[in-house]
Amino acid sequence: MTRRSEALQLFVNAAFVALDQFAQAPQSRRSIRQIFSALEVPGAQRSGPGSRLPVCSHLDTVLAIDTEHDSLQSLVDRFKAIEPLLEWRRRSNYDGSASDNFHDGHANAMIIGPRGLEERTDVWIGITLMAPHVRYPDHNHPPEEVYLVLSDGAFRQGDGPWFRPGFGGSFYNEPGIKHAMRSFEKPFLAFWALLADRPA
Repeated sequence: MTRRSEALQLFVNAAFVALDQFAQAPQSRRSIRQIFSALEVPGAQRSGPGSRLPVCSHLDTVLAIDTEHDSLQSLVDRFKAIEPLLEWRRRSNYDGSASDNFHDGHANAMIIGPRGLEERTDVWIGITLMAPHVRYPDHNHPPEEVYLVLSDGAFRQGDGPWFRPGFGGSFYNEPGIKHAMRSFEKPFLAFWALLADRPA
């Protein structure tokens, strides 16, 4: 039987507690419960060192949080323990809605999911990092998605107005909805969780 590393299991536990605490929408809470129920059975583990991109120089700044919420502090601490194993990548396809500095100003890392520390297709947990003043391009995907935001930044769903969830903010993206995000004066960090095989 596949076993999850202790560091990754501690991260999974912390992610569940934080997402469960801060997700308010009923759809988010349902999705989170299904995701973490699936994660009770570990997937194949990847070993070896990770790789960083230049934008990762902002990680120390964005992870230096000061919060009264034990769940968010624990999530950050558990993330720091596994971050050296992550493979940070740029989004390879995007349209003209991205800012000119997007290519070098962002990175995504899959923690659980395709090419993640735990390889699986049913659920994905990942993270997005952006330098200051970067706009992520409009994009969409079939899986529904829950975000947990750990910095100041703005998001847009469909053609609606931009909104700022704030530190610890959480929201739900329904399947297929166009969405985007952008940073302001400081680096941006957000976790996301996808229920990739949600039943119709």
